[in-house]
Amino acid sequence: MSETAEPESNVPAAPVSSSSADPDATTSPPRRRRKEQWGSRLGVIMAVAGSAVGLGNFLRFPGQAAQNGGGAFMLPYFISLLILGIPLCWTEWTMGRFGGTRGFHSAPGIFCVLCRTPKARYLSVFALLIPLVIYMYYIVIEAWCLAYAWNYATGDLMLGKDSAAYESFFSDFVGIGEDGHAFGGGGSPLLLFIAITFVLNFILIYRGVAKGIETFCKFAIPLMVVCALCVLARVLTLPSDQVNDGLGFMWNPKPEALTDPKTWLAASGQIFFSLSVGFGVIINYSSYLTKKDDVVLSGLTACSMNEFFEVCLGGLITLPAAFIFLGVSVASFGTFGLGFNALPNVFAQMYAGQLFGFLWFFMLFLAAVTSSLSMLQPFIAFLEEGFDLERHASATLLGIIALAGSLFVVYFSAGLKALDTFDFWVGTFLIFVLAMIQAVVYGWVFGIDRGEHEAHIGAHMRIPRFVQLLLKYVVPVYLGVIFVAFFFQNVLDRKDPETGEVIQGYFSTIIQDRVALMSVIFLLGVTALLLVLIHLAGARWLQSGRLQRALADEASTVADQPKGTS
Repeated sequence: MSETAEPESNVPAAPVSSSSADPDATTSPPRRRRKEQWGSRLGVIMAVAGSAVGLGNFLRFPGQAAQNGGGAFMLPYFISLLILGIPLCWTEWTMGRFGGTRGFHSAPGIFCVLCRTPKARYLSVFALLIPLVIYMYYIVIEAWCLAYAWNYATGDLMLGKDSAAYESFFSDFVGIGEDGHAFGGGGSPLLLFIAITFVLNFILIYRGVAKGIETFCKFAIPLMVVCALCVLARVLTLPSDQVNDGLGFMWNPKPEALTDPKTWLAASGQIFFSLSVGFGVIINYSSYLTKKDDVVLSGLTACSMNEFFEVCLGGLITLPAAFIFLGVSVASFGTFGLGFNALPNVFAQMYAGQLFGFLWFFMLFLAAVTSSLSMLQPFIAFLEEGFDLERHASATLLGIIALAGSLFVVYFSAGLKALDTFDFWVGTFLIFVLAMIQAVVYGWVFGIDRGEHEAHIGAHMRIPRFVQLLLKYVVPVYLGVIFVAFFFQNVLDRKDPETGEVIQGYFSTIIQDRVALMSVIFLLGVTALLLVLIHLAGARWLQSGRLQRALADEASTVADQPKGTS
């Protein structure tokens, strides 16, 4: 594993020179580009926390908890946080900074230096595919949040206590009834709100990691806290007996749920979705850190901030508030039903509901923007360093690809099938795959001794040694078990143990549903495009000698280290 692979090119490798201080140097005159870097440690923590804090904290988490045993859900949730979430988060911070200090900020280059072979760049395809595709449909949901905030500000969403009115508003707005609703001149302003959110995202991403992402997150995260605390204060000042019943519905455990594999599967999936582990985002963000930066404390702080938003705010607001006004039926609502049907009905019955409805959906919009920005940066970093594109060119190319996917999702709106298919295969299934790849690369290729050494450079606290052993031996097995259970639970057809009815998995859905099949073909096309781009970028790095220099530097670093650290 410690041997540097031979170059995959007939072009002779560029000689390694001790005077080659610029990792971006090429055999031709290099184009000088300002090196991206975070402005402060607080900035990167805010940005990573912003990438994790999103709709999943306030809508998905409460819904998963309510449907999987209430308080009983929290035991497997925190076990997954300690065994999977935090350790894998540390690995991504460590691997990202390691690649960044060797001149690479995109996943293909980082995987090459981690595995010490150019061929490893192909393993990184999911680290580009996942954030890119999630952005394609996440920006649509982001536009929903902005639209709802606007309609609360104007009073158009104060529709009384009729829950059917809110369901009808949502259905008409997003076009659940028919494909192409937003393009048919039916009066839905969805495209306008998508355009606004799209432009905002690309203005911020164009400004770079420090002036764009970091600046926005340092403003948005505190504002989100203020909005959430205002709504929380209003919920907790409702009649105390109703509040207690609502909190009891959310937090009282149902012990029988602990024996149900679905509970453990849901808890693990929520941790991945919530912390952005396996998204390909943290590995890119952390690549802009220097050797002086503390990745251990920064990673733990970002995880803690995310848990504060999810457990302390999302868990205390969404389900208790909905239960107070709608009763136990709220547990049957899905993520979108809870967020865009149930909660508007709650605000309608609450004193000053228009104000708190606006604050709630404006907060969701801010949370969505901080997350969607993080999904754009990995692909832009790849275009910049893989093809020497300036930021405006890479942002334009990314915008064209992302807009094509977003319009695909908006057009095939009937039953939200395109969105659901994208979310399942990329936003859920492939996240497990990428997490397993990263766990194996860190534990068995890069090495836990080397990883422990790298993580503690500049660190003010130590990761316990047993965490490294977990990452090498326990985490891959745990992930494998979860993945197999997830596969049989969701992908293949299965029988309902209570009714005996056959529940169709996603394979059957793809075969029988035209939109689902078209969505999968679209995803395969994007994957093929990314593989071609990764191959071409790697060839450029080899031809210029950039990759050989990084691998040679890595080999010399390994040779100079004491035994037991490689």
